[in-house]
Amino acid sequence: MPLFSHRFSAGSASGAPLPSFYSSKPIKPSKPFYSFSSTRAPLPLLVFSLLCLFIGLAGTLFAVYAIGRDQPLPVFRCGKSEDTFRAFYSSSDSAKLGDDSNKGLVDRPKLLGFVGIQTGFESGERRAALRSTWFPSDPEGLLRLDQATGLGFRFVIGKSKDAKKMTMLEKEIEQYRDFMLIDVEEEYLKLPYKTLAFFKAALKLFEADYYVKADDDIYLRPDRLATLLAKERSDKMTYIGCMKKGPVITDPKLKWYEKLGHLIGNEYFLHAYGPIYVLSAEVVASLAAARNDSLRMLNNEDVTIGSWMLSMNVHHEDNRAICDPRCTPTSIAVWDIPRCSGLCNPASKLKELHKIRMCSKSPTLPPDDV
Repeated sequence: MPLFSHRFSAGSASGAPLPSFYSSKPIKPSKPFYSFSSTRAPLPLLVFSLLCLFIGLAGTLFAVYAIGRDQPLPVFRCGKSEDTFRAFYSSSDSAKLGDDSNKGLVDRPKLLGFVGIQTGFESGERRAALRSTWFPSDPEGLLRLDQATGLGFRFVIGKSKDAKKMTMLEKEIEQYRDFMLIDVEEEYLKLPYKTLAFFKAALKLFEADYYVKADDDIYLRPDRLATLLAKERSDKMTYIGCMKKGPVITDPKLKWYEKLGHLIGNEYFLHAYGPIYVLSAEVVASLAAARNDSLRMLNNEDVTIGSWMLSMNVHHEDNRAICDPRCTPTSIAVWDIPRCSGLCNPASKLKELHKIRMCSKSPTLPPDDV
């Protein structure tokens, strides 16, 4: 039917004359730009449709792959230091974090104390033993311990050029998320460098009143350690440990050989045993501000720290409860002093101690008893 034909009929029926632009002669329709009457789509349109379909399918497949593949473990980075446990923080709700602002990740958590458990690539059995005793074996447990004591705990480890070791470490991180990674070569002879790197990284990542260096071969009571650190102290520059003196070893064949012994003399100055000691925040801040090459590095890590404490005029607080050779009602850290620097055969001894009620189940010390 021609367009407007109903109007023509209405006009002829009423006898009204048609407008001048209408003609009684049939008008030859003008040729359209293109016709839709053909059932065959033009080639460019077909190609464009196929291209859109291909892009849509590719996008869908990529989305399925991205969702299904293993996601890289998020870490909290500060310079070249990484806190793998913060991955759990970032995925936790604000109620768990105690953050009412809904910001989720806290840049620098406030703690009573931060405890870095020094470990190495060959210490997998020790870490497993610790996770089966006083050290929580899952992120939720680690967070609960943090909330109960005000202390943060991480295994502290450096890096290795051995790709196999690094791969094994990555798998352990993915499973437990309880490491602090620091940018220093993991080597026994470089322990003073690792210790300094640990304190610097810990200060940047955590706002703590105290920073604790501990080894992975001691049995620790976190609740009693928190009680010790919560005590009021008049001196802000504080160094807490089991203090000792001893002869300087100058024989290269012996384990505790000190290469720079001629600068020290026959006997070491007062310093803390290496398996565990505590530095106040002010002391750590002073160390972090110092240039690495301005601090003398001795062969032995505990003596190196002690020399820095001597030069910084800090208060030495001797506490024998953190170097108890057996579990007692007052012990905070238990290890085989002086037979071993830590527990002898720690992987098995840690589990044995944990079964002793005096070690794991005895009450927390009241503050006045610490």
